[in-house]
Amino acid sequence: MNNNPSVLEINLSAVAHNLNFFRDRLSDSTKILAVVKASGYGTEAVSLAKTLSKQNVDYFAVAYVDEGIALREAGIKIPILVLHPQINNLSLIVQYQLEPNLYSKKILASFLEISKKSNLTSYPIHIKFNTGLNRLGFKKSDLDFLFDTLYKVKNIEIKSIFSHLVASEDPNERKFSLNQIQTFNDIGSAFKSLFGFKPMMHMTNTSGVLNYPEAHFDMVRLGLGLYGFANDPVTTSELKNVISLKSIVSQIHRVGKNESVGYNMGHTASKELSTATIPLGHADGFYRSLGQGKVFVSVNGQKAPIIGNVCMDMIMVDVTDIPCEEGDEVIIFDSQQEILEIANQANTISYEILTAFSQRIKRVVY
Repeated sequence: MNNNPSVLEINLSAVAHNLNFFRDRLSDSTKILAVVKASGYGTEAVSLAKTLSKQNVDYFAVAYVDEGIALREAGIKIPILVLHPQINNLSLIVQYQLEPNLYSKKILASFLEISKKSNLTSYPIHIKFNTGLNRLGFKKSDLDFLFDTLYKVKNIEIKSIFSHLVASEDPNERKFSLNQIQTFNDIGSAFKSLFGFKPMMHMTNTSGVLNYPEAHFDMVRLGLGLYGFANDPVTTSELKNVISLKSIVSQIHRVGKNESVGYNMGHTASKELSTATIPLGHADGFYRSLGQGKVFVSVNGQKAPIIGNVCMDMIMVDVTDIPCEEGDEVIIFDSQQEILEIANQANTISYEILTAFSQRIKRVVY
């Protein structure tokens, strides 16, 4: 039982709103793939997937096989693309009817061997092409190899070819993004010439959906946008916040002038003050770099700065001028703007903040 007093609240109605915000910007024929990897970007993947299933998304994507298995065991029937499968668990992909991204010659050969041994027929696979990210995927020059390897193979069916934009949120890299899109278009045309058909094509992430409608192709992939962020302040303001982090006051201390607070005497009081200790620390994913007054939390509707260093399991905040008692609710954040400010103070991005919170923080879904 997780009885941690710090709670991550997940608003599923906000997820549905955000999905429909992006859906309104797509043609009726464009499919939607919802990215629910990393526990649904740090939320709760099963509840999220069930909500999105009711909203008629067409595909889910996870990073690894165990994430897909968890969705299948929870009763999710929608197709699930595994973005980064590993050779040692390809048999589990077949067992749980997941769909692998086959991104290299080695993993392609391994899956073809399994498909033959298992006597599979038209098993759905996806092939990723590298158009500039240089992370995973075949290159355009590998098309002849793919044709020679796959053309007469009946065990598999190529459901999609896809790629990934490098900097879809950055207007300064528009030329690079357009070049990627053109390269992927060329790959699609060459694929059709070789194979005699063109599978489903997809390339855009959240920012790509907004900034590059010419790259929507047959399906788009929504990740961060579902969780309330669009890498653009104006659009983000039209989305709803999905995640709120709350805790409580464990203890209140009266600290005298010149006394210190926390490890390494991280804060020395210049006058008498009151501090509240909150059960949240860097073991929970609240970074140590957020101490020393960089971030505020809300206690009874008033801002209380974190003082001293963030501990493994606790933070201390200044409540000298805030009427509060032990047991009162503390809001760490409950808006996209506050999450972005935390990311800014930690010199990182919203993705890392969302996915960093450990599983010992209780998830409450509503």
